[in-house]
Order: sequence, then structure tokens, then C-alpha cells
Amino acid sequence: MVKRIVSGAHYGLKDWLVQRFTAVIILIYTLALLGWLIMQRPVEYDTWRALFGAAWMRYFTLLFAFSLLLHAWVGVRDILMDYVHPTRLRLPLQVATIVALLVYSMWAVNILWSVA
Repeated sequence: MVKRIVSGAHYGLKDWLVQRFTAVIILIYTLALLGWLIMQRPVEYDTWRALFGAAWMRYFTLLFAFSLLLHAWVGVRDILMDYVHPTRLRLPLQVATIVALLVYSMWAVNILWSVA
């Protein structure tokens, strides 16, 4: 009889797809912002404020931020699962990572919707 050890690992196609999909969103946002920066010389405070005052840019930036955070979570979780073997150490590190990423996401929302 084969004894299966449940480790909480989520290896597989789903994680690979999440990493690739979020990487594509990050790339599109970065290229779009770089293209805008090249076209908008010189860039001053009022120009930035106008760009991020538009609802479409706020949502696009929020999509980028959440993609970045999800991308970071999958990467950090995989690193912790591969290199931190004691569960007593790995679990608190994963919880700390989740808490930090949630705080970052709330901070991003706060920043994006305070610009008006």
C-alpha cells in the first residue's frame, strides 16, 4: 500500500498558468506605461495626476498590482516549499507573506483611489 503524504503543495499546471498569465499582464502594463512615458515628454505632476485620475488607468493599475501580488505569492510559496522544510518554520513564513501581500493590496487600492 502506498502512503500518501499530504504536504499542501500545489504543484502543477494551475500554478504554471497563473505565473504565465500574471507575467503577461505585468508585461502589457509595463510596456503600455513605458510607451506613454516616451510619448509624454516632459512628464510633470499634472500629467501623472491626469493619467491616474482616469478610471480606466486606475483599473488597469489595480489589475497590474493584483497580478504582481499573485505572481509574487506563487513564486514565494514555491520557494518556501522547496527550500524551507520544517513545517514549524515554513507555515509562519507563508502566513507572513500572505499578510504582507494583503496589506500591499489594500495600500495599492488606497493610493489609487486617493488620486482624484
